[in-house]
Amino acid sequence: MDENKSYLYDFIKGLWKENPVLVQLLGMCPTLAVTNAVVNAVAMSVAVVFVLTSSAIIISAIRKFIPGQVRIASYIVVIATFVTMADRYLAAFYPAQSKALGPFIPLIVVNCIILGRMEAFASKNSIFRSILDALGMSFGFAIALLLMASFREILGNGTWFNMRVLGSWWDNWMVMILPPGAFLTLGTIVGFSKFLQTKFKKA
Repeated sequence: MDENKSYLYDFIKGLWKENPVLVQLLGMCPTLAVTNAVVNAVAMSVAVVFVLTSSAIIISAIRKFIPGQVRIASYIVVIATFVTMADRYLAAFYPAQSKALGPFIPLIVVNCIILGRMEAFASKNSIFRSILDALGMSFGFAIALLLMASFREILGNGTWFNMRVLGSWWDNWMVMILPPGAFLTLGTIVGFSKFLQTKFKKA
């Protein structure tokens, strides 16, 4: 694999082949909790993109100076710094959104996607490759959240981004905006993605 193809793979693998939600089933807590509305999914996605990319840059830059015995603690300190920035920004400029997301922004600190990419990739690769990996994984996370949130909000409320998309004839499926709806939607989307992956492999 030449260098350009390697760089491209660093980015695109997180979108589909190694999607953190649909394939690796990581970050299930925010995935299930905040996808009852598209606007919540967007806010969480933006926060994860910011935290994952920023943390990857710092960890990759200082990876040679971090003692192996304290590497996880060091990652958490770096991640927590950017999570606090994202959390305080939301609280200051988007208080309603911050309240809606509740504890799930602070919980990004221990999100398996973030810690996993620091340990598996950013701590072993250059800054540029780490940025590509972080963007790919965080965009893959965002795609999964937006898919789930779109299905749940449309079927549960008849709206998308709080705008009415289904007429008065639509009888809202309230279960879709409740926890059982999150599990049903996740299972359906994961199952469909597995079907597509299997089909493409056979083709």
